[in-house]
Amino acid sequence: MTTQPQVSALKLKKKSRQLDISFTDGQQFTLSCEFLRVYSPSAEVHGHGKPVLVSHKKNVNISAIEPVGNYAVKIIFDDGHDTGLYSWQLLHQLGSNQAQLWEEYLARLRAAKASREPLIAMNITYN
Repeated sequence: MTTQPQVSALKLKKKSRQLDISFTDGQQFTLSCEFLRVYSPSAEVHGHGKPVLVSHKKNVNISAIEPVGNYAVKIIFDDGHDTGLYSWQLLHQLGSNQAQLWEEYLARLRAAKASREPLIAMNITYN
């Protein structure tokens, strides 16, 4: 039985909307917030066995990351989505298969005539 690598570091880069993930086996991945959002492990996205196509998330960002034991994190996105638990195993799989999964996602968008672009352009200012 091979043991899955553990996450050794997570670094959120809000400006570029990316999450850097380092694993104990030395592998490192940079995953976009959009990629993590559209591949959320939540039941909402997986549709209880029939995956739901998540669109319009090009500008989504991560608001917070909360540890869940020693095996996962809960990622809270700025669009309000917060129900997916990202295990170390899932993050490793997403990183390892990122190029293929992203192409599959883009193909699904094209087939559905859907878009990555936000539905409403949002200009948020903080005082």
